[in-house]
Amino acid sequence: MFVDKHEGERLAARVVTVVNQKGGVGKTTTAINVSAGLALAGRRTLVIDLDPQGNATTGLGVHKPGLHPTIYHVLIASEPIEKAIHETALADLRLAPSDIDLVGAEIELVALDRREHRLADALRPVLDAYSYIVIDCPPSLGLLTINALAAADRVLVPLQCEFYALEGLTHLLKTVKLVRERLNPRLAIEGIVLTMFDGRTSLALQVRDEVKRYFPGEIFQTVIPRNVRLSEAPSHGKPVMLHDLRSSGAVAYLELTREVLRHE
Repeated sequence: MFVDKHEGERLAARVVTVVNQKGGVGKTTTAINVSAGLALAGRRTLVIDLDPQGNATTGLGVHKPGLHPTIYHVLIASEPIEKAIHETALADLRLAPSDIDLVGAEIELVALDRREHRLADALRPVLDAYSYIVIDCPPSLGLLTINALAAADRVLVPLQCEFYALEGLTHLLKTVKLVRERLNPRLAIEGIVLTMFDGRTSLALQVRDEVKRYFPGEIFQTVIPRNVRLSEAPSHGKPVMLHDLRSSGAVAYLELTREVLRHE
């Protein structure tokens, strides 16, 4: 059980937000596969797809056409989140899907009461039903991401080993600090995970060493490699563990899940 220090309640679920304002860094892949790893470890887990692209929805095998309600209706129309939750291929893994309707939410949220806390308020009725709630954010630091950070206990940051990685990471961590100070005092960093890692390149090794130097103690030991099976799995609507359990990508995400579980 985890304590909500802000509201003084005891909550069952640990809420983990997977965030990076840069696209194409393995954010959705990380959200899907860490969630799948948690479910395989017997932790009842809910994925919240907060990205209008809906890639986590597709990647977990839920077809987007005709979906209603989605997380958009939960945030904007105050639909109960229980109505939006779908089963997946794993018994202990559920999904609250999104689709292109969520594009308008950034604008519509501005006029609503408790605009930064709409997701936190929506999750409250289901916190006791899950061990983990994992939120996949859009590649931006707009109101959807602020909602995710305001609802979270922990922030998990996927970081691609590329030239601009540290610059973007510094900006993101400043945002996390501001949210902690103004909206959500319990928010903490779960960790930074290096993704799409290719140890054959000197740049990848250099970025890894730089991140470890600037953010000691906040880097997961597990490094996610570039892996064909990781790229293939979403097209089959499955986490990589169900696509190819022996692949290097599946092994890496299972190792990352073990590290997350050590923080319980």
